[in-house]
Amino acid sequence: MTSADHAGEPRSSRLSRVVAPYREIFTAPGAWRFSAAGLIGRMPMAMFGLGTVLFISGITGHYGVAGAVSATGSLGYAFVAPQAARVVDRLGQRRVLLPLTAVFAASAVLLVVTVSLHAPSWAWFIPGAVAGATMPSLGSMVRARWSALLTGTAGLHTAFSFESVADEICFVLGPATVTILATELAPSAGIAVAVVLCVLGSLWFAAQRSTEPALASRPATSQSAPTGRLAAPGLVVMMPAYMCLGAMFVCIDLSTVAFAQHFGHKPLAGFILGTYALGSASGGLFYGARRWRSPLSRRFAITMAVTVAGVATFWAQPDLITLTCVIYLCGLTIAPTLIAGYSIVEAQALPGRLTEATTLLSTGISVGVAAGSTVVGFVLDSHGPRTGYVLAACCGGTALLITLAGLRRLR
Repeated sequence: MTSADHAGEPRSSRLSRVVAPYREIFTAPGAWRFSAAGLIGRMPMAMFGLGTVLFISGITGHYGVAGAVSATGSLGYAFVAPQAARVVDRLGQRRVLLPLTAVFAASAVLLVVTVSLHAPSWAWFIPGAVAGATMPSLGSMVRARWSALLTGTAGLHTAFSFESVADEICFVLGPATVTILATELAPSAGIAVAVVLCVLGSLWFAAQRSTEPALASRPATSQSAPTGRLAAPGLVVMMPAYMCLGAMFVCIDLSTVAFAQHFGHKPLAGFILGTYALGSASGGLFYGARRWRSPLSRRFAITMAVTVAGVATFWAQPDLITLTCVIYLCGLTIAPTLIAGYSIVEAQALPGRLTEATTLLSTGISVGVAAGSTVVGFVLDSHGPRTGYVLAACCGGTALLITLAGLRRLR
């Protein structure tokens, strides 16, 4: 055996150790099908809000009202998604998913029509709110299926890690795709593709009945299940932290579009945000392949701190090349942060309320996106992209402070 062979052997061994846990979880019957369907069907969660902003701003030339319409949809999701998740836990995934998908698709089409026909701007908020409110929360349903398959095994950590990587791919590849579609093809193209992906993924997911979790029985007495009790105790800390993270994400997305436009290369924003996804996926896959001994709460705080430190440098980047390099490095800790967050909530979720608990985390991000997109839209119009990046860093710093203050509750 040559020295080159010896040099190559350790790399192959390391790669095998990373891949092996993921290969093992996908041997479960039907696992790859519901995971793939869930990935396709939840792409709109990262495409629809930004697609709405790019669509309306492309028609009107202003970010302010576009961000407000997008924020209305995010608030609609924040209000409806936890209620829908409770119904999912009680009635089953398929019975709730199909009507939600139909209403989402119809209202998204109506939004495109009202804006394209130059209807009064107040009329845009109605279909925007309904579309946001009825967007299916497939990420929570996928995690519920993994939990039903792998509860009590080491594979659940790997499965949740994979799904958090998938979320991050959605949250950064989605904006990249919708930016290219809206700027290079047509302003409405991003929304149209988001709707098609939602319908196809949701129908495929709903068709897989064999892996749908059995309905969990709820405690019969109010003493064992207090009415106002959160689905997981740690949500009192995680939800506000995730709100701030959601605001940070949308500030980064929109500021990157404006930053690229400032240099005369707006379509490159999609590539830069795609680099974010690559960094996040790389970090998440490595994180999920390892067995960690440190407490989840500590890992959550550390990875969030590193992420926020990276975001705090975005405003000072001199050009698109340095921004792309820094945004990749910053992305390495995003998926591990979200993996740890979802794992904390899964471990604390009350019986029969797992879908609700994980949906509330997505809801926290959605509320943050709503607030962030509204504020950053006006900030970009008035002060430019660097100030937008400063706002992103402030949102991330607030998330970190909330996490550190509530660390004992997360243990």
